[in-house]
Parts: sequence; structure tokens; C-alpha cells
Amino acid sequence: MEHKRLLDCCASDFVSMDKKALLYAIRASEGRVMVSETIAITQPLLNNVTNAELAASQGADILLINMFDSEAPVIQGMPAGIAPEQILHELQRLTGRIIGVNLEAVDPEFAINHDDIWKMKPGRAATKENACRLVDMGAKILVLTGNPNNGVSNRALGLAVKDIREAVGDRAIIISGKMHGAGLVQESGGTIITENDVAWFADQGADIVLIPAPGTVPGMSQQKVSALIECAHTHGALAMTAIGTSQEGADIGTIRQIALMSKMAGADLHHIGDTGYMGMALPENIQAYSIAIRGVRHTYTRVARSINR
Repeated sequence: MEHKRLLDCCASDFVSMDKKALLYAIRASEGRVMVSETIAITQPLLNNVTNAELAASQGADILLINMFDSEAPVIQGMPAGIAPEQILHELQRLTGRIIGVNLEAVDPEFAINHDDIWKMKPGRAATKENACRLVDMGAKILVLTGNPNNGVSNRALGLAVKDIREAVGDRAIIISGKMHGAGLVQESGGTIITENDVAWFADQGADIVLIPAPGTVPGMSQQKVSALIECAHTHGALAMTAIGTSQEGADIGTIRQIALMSKMAGADLHHIGDTGYMGMALPENIQAYSIAIRGVRHTYTRVARSINR
């Protein structure tokens, strides 16, 4: 296919895009790509409409699904009667967007036994088997990261990147990094990620490094995030800033500030998290973030362009 900016892509472009074309499309959009994360297993805000569809309606280009169990696939709000292995393909068809899925690289040394909603399941682990299964199911992006209290370390993330890159080859984009401590106090705040971690993730095969957005994790200033993004670019990787600290449920003014700081720091992709209340960002914050980084023209174009194009 011809090379296009992601800003200019329609649903049929996304269906046929391979990894190389998608990375080009992201890079060519110059920091104007919106990623919205939603939780697969919680009750959707709109009852019988998936949170992913609602996020798409507010301007998200890429829909990232969290807590999606590759061994027992469920996304609440999807129509009944869809075969489990077709759920991600069907979500792409319904939304006309790129679909990504989170996998969690739990470090055995730091694994924490807890029993809340975030509790780990084997089908969510960052293994090559789960990765291959998700790619077969339609995921074009795999995000190796961690949910609260699960004991995800940067060491485990880097090792998982290498394993998964070897297993999936060029069939999917791999993103790696943490949005918060994910259960490791020693890898939180200003020490959540270092330039050495960024370089290592890239060397292990990550296409994109995930870095907390400025103003989200304590100590992650615009200057610090900028240095980490520059390191990623130097090592041939793109960078995605992420809001994983429930500030996706903050006021619009805060969202705009985080968006502009992330753009000034050099973000190639902008991620907004999944827990405004529970399950997705506040819808108005997805739209406000999108408008802050690319204005109403590109935001409304993404919203309005028919998925049948």
C-alpha cells in the first residue's frame, strides 16, 4: 500500500496495514496519534456499547484493550454470538480502528498475590504463546506493561520483548514500558524508567518505548521525559507517553496541560488511560486531549470518517 500519515488513514487502510506501514504512518503524523485504553471486563459506560467504541467516537486512532485474557477472550458490550477467536477482528470491523492489547511481564521475584480486579491471569502474561495467539486474533500492537500491584519489573519487560519479538517477527508492533510502579516501589516515581532501560528495550526489539507522561508519575517532568524520548529516538525507537495514574479522570484543563507537555517532550503517540471512573477515560477528556495535540480538523475528521471507507 502507499505510505500515508495515520491522520489520513481510513478503516480499509488499517485493515491492510502491516507493521512497517503502521510505523511509517505514526512517524509521519508528527506527534498527533491518539491511543485510548479501555478495560475489557468491566461494565461499559453505555451498557451495550463497548468502551472501545465510545473511545473511537471521541477521536481515538488506536484502541488499546487492557485485561483481555487471550485464553478466555471477553470484551463487555460486544454483540452476542461472536466466536472468541474473532472478538478482536470484530472490534476492528465495528470501530474501523487499529486494535492493540496489553500483556503483563510479571517478574517471579516480585509477583504479588492479591485478589482485586487487577489480579493476574495466565492468558494476560507476556509470553510468546499469548502474543502469537493475540496476533492471530487481530491485534496489530502488543503493549508489554503492568497493572497495579502485579510485580512487573523493567528487567522482566525487556526479557519479554526479546522473546515476543522472536516469536511474532514483524507481524505486530511491540511497545514496552510502565505507566506506574506496577507493584515495584523501587521502580516508581522518578526511577520508574531510566535511559538505560529505554536503550535496552529498543535493543531487545521494542518498536516503541512507553514513558509516563509529564505530570503523571512523581518526578516525571517535561525535561526528564524529553531526555528519555530523545534516548528512544537515538536508539531507533518511537516513544509513547502514557497517562496511567487515573488522571484520565481529571478535569479538562489538566488533560490539556499533560497533552501539551507530552508533545513538547517529543511524544510520537499519546496514550490516555482506562480508569476515569472504571473502564475508560472520561469521554470528554479523550476529545480534549485529541484537540490539544491536533486541533478540531483532525479530531473531527477521525470521528466523522465512515468506517465503511
